[in-house]
Amino acid sequence: MSSRMPLRRHFRPRLAFTIPPASSDRGIGYASSFGIVFISKQHVHGATADAERARVRFSTGPGSGPEERLDSRSPSHEPSAMSAIDRFPALRAWRDAGEFITVRGQRIYCRRAGAGPRLLLIHGFPTSSFDWAPMWPMLTARFEVLAFDLLGLGFSAKPRGHRYRVHEQADLAEAVARYHGWDAAFVLAHDYGDTVAQELLARNRQGSTHAALRILRLCLLNGGLFPETHRARLIQQLLASPLGPGLVGLMSRRGFARSLKALFSPTRQIGETAIDEYWALLQHEQGLRAVPSLLGYMAERRRERARWVGALQTADTPLRLICGAVDPVSGLHMAERYRQLVARADVVVLDDVGHFPQLEDPQRVFAATTAFFLGDGVRAGG
Repeated sequence: MSSRMPLRRHFRPRLAFTIPPASSDRGIGYASSFGIVFISKQHVHGATADAERARVRFSTGPGSGPEERLDSRSPSHEPSAMSAIDRFPALRAWRDAGEFITVRGQRIYCRRAGAGPRLLLIHGFPTSSFDWAPMWPMLTARFEVLAFDLLGLGFSAKPRGHRYRVHEQADLAEAVARYHGWDAAFVLAHDYGDTVAQELLARNRQGSTHAALRILRLCLLNGGLFPETHRARLIQQLLASPLGPGLVGLMSRRGFARSLKALFSPTRQIGETAIDEYWALLQHEQGLRAVPSLLGYMAERRRERARWVGALQTADTPLRLICGAVDPVSGLHMAERYRQLVARADVVVLDDVGHFPQLEDPQRVFAATTAFFLGDGVRAGG
């Protein structure tokens, strides 16, 4: 769209913004370390007073720098923007079922539930972990599931003027997993999250000194796995350009809706209430301002093609691609490229599904992912 890893619109001659597919951005090397502070068991309103704090630090590579100090204090109040989220029961319920941790001074939303093999979910751009809501009851009946909002998206912090990079988002994924005591898991990713997963996979190939999370099996949904198959829309290119910060102010709910609907199959269209929910999430805590920087994934994917495509081609980790064929951005054409480049490609094509398989046909996606993760009796975690 990611995947995390939002949107559209007018520029005088009416430009509609479409959510980018699997996004990616390259960071300047690896972050030296990630620290985490558990704020409390407070869900967004900070009601529960479970004041235990736990700190986790781990190195993401050799030569890690000194551990940095993190603010362990809980926020004194919730941002006023939360009132907009409260107007949507589904968003409020999702938010309140999770918790916030602080990673390097940034507030990060995550949610964990279920029992069984460990499964990490990585969402796309420009949405949030809320993308997994239709599959959540099914997944948590079979797995211990952990989802989180990437920096700059969903309920997680959206630092102003921040330069978002995929390497940083991969560091965050490792940090969230390590905070919960995970060092290995199955991974299911979508869109922008695919690129984050590709970076995690590349680290796995480099060995344990580079990877804080071992991926046991990786399942990818529609996303920009290959820069040459990413059919970026004009508005995406403009928002990622120096014009981006100025264009952000011209975005509207109407343009967002038009762009979002274009990504869904004509027979599996998103409803107006769901569009309102996604629009509210995108605007939450002035999230629109983060869009131009987040869209840097397009240039980053080109720069990092050898690393991220190579990770798929040389992976020892079992891989599966589940592709909604009618996705105009990363659909059947991307799946065909995947078959060309990845040996023994395991591809499941959903003929009547668009860019959001987990929203458009959650039952079939669940069946395909569960068969892949558990079909050979593989276990994650323990």
